[in-house]
Amino acid sequence: MEPSPSFAALALRLSAALAIGLMIGLQREFAHRQEQNARAGLFAGARTFTLICLLGAISGLAAELLQTPWIVLLTLAAVGALLSIAHFIGAQRGDIGLTTEIAALLTFLIGLLCYHNQLVLAAAIGVALTWLLALKPQTRLLAERISREDVFATLKFGLITAVLLPLLPDRSYGPPPLDVLVPREIWLMVVFVSALSFLGYVLDKLLGAPRSLGVTGFVGGLASSTALTLSLSRKSREEAAPPTGIAAALLLGWAALLVRLVLIVAVLSPALLGHLALPLGAALGIGGLYSLWLYRQSTTQAAEAPTALQNPFALKPALLFGLLYALVLLLTHAARLHLGASGLYLSALLGSLAGLNAIAVSLAQLSHNPALPISVVAQALSIALVTNLIVQTALIWILGAHALRRPLMAGLFAYALPALLFAWLL
Repeated sequence: MEPSPSFAALALRLSAALAIGLMIGLQREFAHRQEQNARAGLFAGARTFTLICLLGAISGLAAELLQTPWIVLLTLAAVGALLSIAHFIGAQRGDIGLTTEIAALLTFLIGLLCYHNQLVLAAAIGVALTWLLALKPQTRLLAERISREDVFATLKFGLITAVLLPLLPDRSYGPPPLDVLVPREIWLMVVFVSALSFLGYVLDKLLGAPRSLGVTGFVGGLASSTALTLSLSRKSREEAAPPTGIAAALLLGWAALLVRLVLIVAVLSPALLGHLALPLGAALGIGGLYSLWLYRQSTTQAAEAPTALQNPFALKPALLFGLLYALVLLLTHAARLHLGASGLYLSALLGSLAGLNAIAVSLAQLSHNPALPISVVAQALSIALVTNLIVQTALIWILGAHALRRPLMAGLFAYALPALLFAWLL
């Protein structure tokens, strides 16, 4: 039996329950006032949600004091009965939604988590719940803008992953360098990178068009920097397209590329992120500030979204990325074994020619090897980043208007030099 919490600890847990319940209740009350049927009564607002969350915490306390878990179950059943009555009354008025009722049940359980000292988890769930409730207009908009092909592509990807992942071997085959090819880990990386790109894809659908070129650049960079580069470069040749605004959008896409790179490294290798924090932070800071300054110089404020993004969960591009990642992982590992640090630098340079995602994931995976200095991996990833930016600059130079070249070269220096400089100084 765990000792009873002190008065100060108990006060903290109950205060957390009060704060989280109040946050959720305020959102529900605010959302109710925005609805067209705001004249109808709201059965649970700021005070009610606060009390429900506090009730969850108090029921946990009472169950512990009286040594019977039935108190929590009976209290939850009572709350569920009251919510059922409220839903029945609301349904008679034509309000058949269950969002507020389900949110109230979750709020009770969040209060219970608070009492059991799971404050971080309770706060995270409370913030996520409030955020999800506040996104009602955006979720409706997304449902209107996605296509049937998007739905089927995502479902097919999820189904194949759910069926295929448990069947994939969790071991490597063959001697080095083939020992790095673990089928299950490769497909997990495909799911991870596709999910990051899917975030940008969803934002692109939510924002729609027209939108500012800056937003187009950043969102397109999150989803696919290559697609952004190709489409904006072609658009720059149109007479109505402002070269300064398009250059700024392309550079903001590079900022999003850096953000995505940080997320990949942070999830797969936090230790590597520690070595890359200053190089990537300096590149993002200097390059991002230049991009924002350049965007403020542009005269345009809105344009049709030019990026033709493909659903990252579509099966064909996912399989192609998996194959590319496996090849890049094999290349980097073989180069490290036979050529040492110089081989890793060379493989990073060559791998980045096909895209940054695969080489970033493979280097993050290799950084866990204790025989490989993590500073060498950080330098190799900086080389891959700069090489990829040079490739994109070359594409823009060939496909885009001449007016893009000067601001793009300045942007390349703003992003590339800090990354290389700090990577080698450290």
